[in-house]
Amino acid sequence: MPTTGIPFRRLVVRSLRSVDLNLHVILDPLRLALSVPQAFGLLLRWRPAAIFTTGGYVALPVLLAAAPLRIPVVMWDGNVVPGRSVRVTARFAGCLAVAFESTCRALGRKRRPCFVTGTPIRDPGLIGRAEARAALGLAATDRLVLVFGGSQAVRRFNSAVAEALPRLVDRVHVIHVTGDAGYDQAVAGREALPAQRRDRYRPERYLGDGMAAALAAADLVVGRAGSSTLAEVAAFGLPLVVVPYPHAAGHQQLNAEELVRAGAARLIDDCDFDAAALLDSAAILDDPARVSAMAAAARSLARPGAAAAVAELVRAAAGRTAYPDEARVEGLSRGLAGGTAS
Repeated sequence: MPTTGIPFRRLVVRSLRSVDLNLHVILDPLRLALSVPQAFGLLLRWRPAAIFTTGGYVALPVLLAAAPLRIPVVMWDGNVVPGRSVRVTARFAGCLAVAFESTCRALGRKRRPCFVTGTPIRDPGLIGRAEARAALGLAATDRLVLVFGGSQAVRRFNSAVAEALPRLVDRVHVIHVTGDAGYDQAVAGREALPAQRRDRYRPERYLGDGMAAALAAADLVVGRAGSSTLAEVAAFGLPLVVVPYPHAAGHQQLNAEELVRAGAARLIDDCDFDAAALLDSAAILDDPARVSAMAAAARSLARPGAAAAVAELVRAAAGRTAYPDEARVEGLSRGLAGGTAS
């Protein structure tokens, strides 16, 4: 946040990242209690017209403080099945936005408006495929696989790429997002390749703003099943080999199954993902009909205008006006001109 220039304030509440029995078991309830008056004071000072939240435990102090001040709340959740803390915080929201229709049912659509907006992502139209591939020096016949494990548990991805690398680059070009811990090993792996193959493998610690160009240029993505990953792959119309993160209450497994049912993704369990599985995944590109079908299925799920749809809901809450109807939200999320779905 500091690097963006956007001012922000921290509450003393701490994210619950573990269930270990330690001093935090005592301190966390105290932090939560202290954060409520802290949030109340900030809201009194700022007088926001509305609050947007993704829910969860750390949002509780702000939402508890907002209730007596009657500040309208819009909450977004990106998982098929919301977690327990999201279910609790949803009770404070006057309007819900979600990535999947089944999430509305889980959160109680009858108690408050709930709209399927998809997941807000970067604009897929910022860079075209031809431009992105030219920037990477790719020929028209070159096939590019983008491999990234998200922010959690990238070690399994890094190990699979390292073992498969000599055979993998014989088939395809690879952009591999390694994280900090795996980068040096990946560079060493690239240097061990024959000289004529090294430019087919591009390890990157992180892509940041370069992710849009990588997605635009890619022919296949191998990644986790976080809501942003699934939304971006769909928006770019890419076949996906998805390896759900096996923890976090199994949310990613359920998210991934939505794309698998639609025909846009092939699912590999985390415990089964290795070099052989990665090479087999790359072989999808040898079947143009399958690639075309998966890409079409991905595009059918795409909601590239999700950010605009969520913004529309927040503006309505802030202006205390009626929320837009479902057809308009659907149209905005799909990126349709005029924001109306037929």
